[in-house]
Amino acid sequence: MRPLLNAVRFEIQMSSYSRPVLLLLCGLLLLTVAMAVLNTLVPLWLSHEQLPTWQVGLVSSSYFMGNLVGTLVAGAVIMHSGFNRSYHYACTIFALSTAALSFSTDIWSWLALRFLAGVGCAMVWVVVESALLRSGTNANRGQLLAAYMTVYYLGTVLGQLMLGVVPTAVMQVLPWATSLMVLAIMPLLFARFARPESHASVPMWAMLRRRSARLGIHGCVISGAVLGSLYGLLPLYLAHKGMSDANVGLWMALLVSAGIMGQWPIGRLADRFGRIAVLRVQVSVVILGCMAMLGNYGVVPALFTLGCAGFTLYPVAMSWACETAAPHELVAMNQALLMSYTIGSLAGPATVAALMQQYSDDVLFVMIAGIALVYLLMLMKKTDHHHALPAA
Repeated sequence: MRPLLNAVRFEIQMSSYSRPVLLLLCGLLLLTVAMAVLNTLVPLWLSHEQLPTWQVGLVSSSYFMGNLVGTLVAGAVIMHSGFNRSYHYACTIFALSTAALSFSTDIWSWLALRFLAGVGCAMVWVVVESALLRSGTNANRGQLLAAYMTVYYLGTVLGQLMLGVVPTAVMQVLPWATSLMVLAIMPLLFARFARPESHASVPMWAMLRRRSARLGIHGCVISGAVLGSLYGLLPLYLAHKGMSDANVGLWMALLVSAGIMGQWPIGRLADRFGRIAVLRVQVSVVILGCMAMLGNYGVVPALFTLGCAGFTLYPVAMSWACETAAPHELVAMNQALLMSYTIGSLAGPATVAALMQQYSDDVLFVMIAGIALVYLLMLMKKTDHHHALPAA
């Protein structure tokens, strides 16, 4: 009986990764490498131009504002054009806005271009996550989401590591980064995802009002604020400590590598002990990591714990919110969760950057710890357990 059960599990795992899914993940990997390089270097490029910290934070926030707009429009684009065309549109917007950075060093131009890049990136995320969730069932959506997050963070690590082996000047990075975005279009020319039925669409706002998804939505806001601050301002924090661009890339790679290592074990723990219990532990570890950074108790263990706990908040919170979503509600729910994440990503860097400018760089970790503490207090309230829908 046991060999039969193992064979069934293996067959389910293999069937989860169909040809379209694998090709979509390949395209995502290329895009994520380019995203990671730009998210690290843009603040450093602006810092090298002697721009004040608040302007650097403003450019980071413009990117996340673009994420917000991209999230809002992605659902309508998917319903009108389907997953494949929407993905191609998103990649094109991202590539063109990145290539245009080479034509101007004006702060207002970069604000506008990073805004457009944010729109393209958010559309990519909605397309990829929605396509993966609709391709799976309740029995294997967890596997697909874990694969998605692993590929996303793997691309992020590769991008950070590349900073240590390639020149980091603006005009030396933009050509190959743009080329990666163009190449990312290619995989979905050889695969097709079924277009969602327009008559079955659900308003995103209905998902935001769903009581059973509230803690998951709040978790995505908190995750966005934490990761947005780390992505946008940790490179600046490390640069102010006297580190070179290459060393900053290595430390960012350590942070994200910890996030990769945490995906599977934390996902399994969440399935076994419940997502609320695991979220409580995660935010507690984030607070401890911030305290370690503030107390200079070791950059390596502190960043590792921050990465392991902080970078796994989003998928666990997302899984909690999606448990009661029907298949035709997944695009709208995914939009709601990404919009929540983006709101946190928008508010986090802007607020923290202003406070860092006013007080000190240590405010970065004080604010992250404070944000995590707020969510921990929410999670400590008694909640009802979800009852997942039957497999679709």
